[in-house]
Amino acid sequence: MKIVIIGGGPGGYVSAIRAAQLGAEVTLIEKEKLGGTCLNVGCIPTKVLLHTAELLETLKHDGKELGIVAEAFKADWDSLQKRKDKTVSKLVSGIKGLMKSNRIVVVDGQGKFVGRNIIEVKDKEGRILEIEYDKAIIATGSVPAMVPIPGHDLEGVITSNEALSLKEVPKSMCIIGGGVIGSEFASIYKALGCKVTIIEMLPEIIANMDFDIVKPLKEGLIRDGVDIYTDTKVKKIERAAHGLKITAEGMDGALEVEAQKVLLSVGRSPVTDDLGLEALGIKRDKGKVLIDKNMKTSSEDIYAIGDCTGGAMLAHVASAQGIVAAEAIMGKNPKVDFRTIPYCVYTKPELASVGMTEKQAKDSGYDVKTGTFPLYANGKSMIMNETGGIVKFVCDAVTEEVLGLHIAGPRATDLIVEGALAIRLEATINEIITTIHAHPTVGEALHEAAHGVHGTTLHI
Repeated sequence: MKIVIIGGGPGGYVSAIRAAQLGAEVTLIEKEKLGGTCLNVGCIPTKVLLHTAELLETLKHDGKELGIVAEAFKADWDSLQKRKDKTVSKLVSGIKGLMKSNRIVVVDGQGKFVGRNIIEVKDKEGRILEIEYDKAIIATGSVPAMVPIPGHDLEGVITSNEALSLKEVPKSMCIIGGGVIGSEFASIYKALGCKVTIIEMLPEIIANMDFDIVKPLKEGLIRDGVDIYTDTKVKKIERAAHGLKITAEGMDGALEVEAQKVLLSVGRSPVTDDLGLEALGIKRDKGKVLIDKNMKTSSEDIYAIGDCTGGAMLAHVASAQGIVAAEAIMGKNPKVDFRTIPYCVYTKPELASVGMTEKQAKDSGYDVKTGTFPLYANGKSMIMNETGGIVKFVCDAVTEEVLGLHIAGPRATDLIVEGALAIRLEATINEIITTIHAHPTVGEALHEAAHGVHGTTLHI
């Protein structure tokens, strides 16, 4: 079986490895760098910056409380950039090693379908190579979405790609879009001394998460000097004396903000143009490639995974879909439960969510029970001096099956796996209660929140 994959991000390279493990002859086409957006200009580099920002915030604000005394703490932007680049380079090198060890042929260039079972690859020098395939997987990812705001093309208006590698920390930044990406960059730059403003057109920042866990983050950002305007729509961006002027309209009328940089953070768009999909009759909807449960497109021999299919544009979703596609092609019966997708925000506090929010469960017709536990009553959170979070379970009131878990606090992005596993196993809240959780850990708060569903919380 000859399988050709277009795109070497976390969906493409994982599907390549799984297909090779199952005995396929695999070719991976990548036009830029292995690892895709996630590794090169997404998940990994942003988390390097966020980790340093978190340490800096801790030392600045909590150092004395934690018994650490020093004259001053400040970030070395150049050193931080070097560490970011070094981390990315090391991981990209690791993927190259995985390709080699799994006997996967990597072809550098832009792939395009030019006929049934033929892909044409054009390299950077313009040379053309034709590759035949039995099955193909489209894993072309996404790019930052652009909105037709007047002035969006002015110098100083940037996307998340450029925000990772600015020559210096700007004095001020206005972030248009208060979703995950916007909130993470707000956390990075405010920790580095930049004056940050967020403008979000929806009623809340990070609107896809349960408000009870978003609230501690929003309050923390405001406390640290970030101006947040929700229910506000940007009308235009213009040049100003010291940078750029953003004009917006909100619930309270007109708003004007001046900033040195403007970060457009309004989501991402699938990369599906110029692939020759029309000639093969592959169906799309607003740029998204349409797929079935096994990731197969409307063409019998072509599959698609990850951001190019729309849906949850997350690296771990792309990887899971890549495994499904590879196993389906190789005659297996893949089983991945996509109800268990964790959503994570690497701010301080960290936010993590899996399954339904309370509102989503009620809107779906469930009679709902919830249990919560504040981290100010959790011993490990006290030790870490990070007590501003909360844990919340959402359950079916009749069966007490766990429908969702939502966490704001330290290690939330690591702890959320307990909720994902509970949903996958259709666990009840009593099964969480009767599972022993280690002490002292932040994980104990999950145990207490589970008790909260029955009103039997022990430590509050």
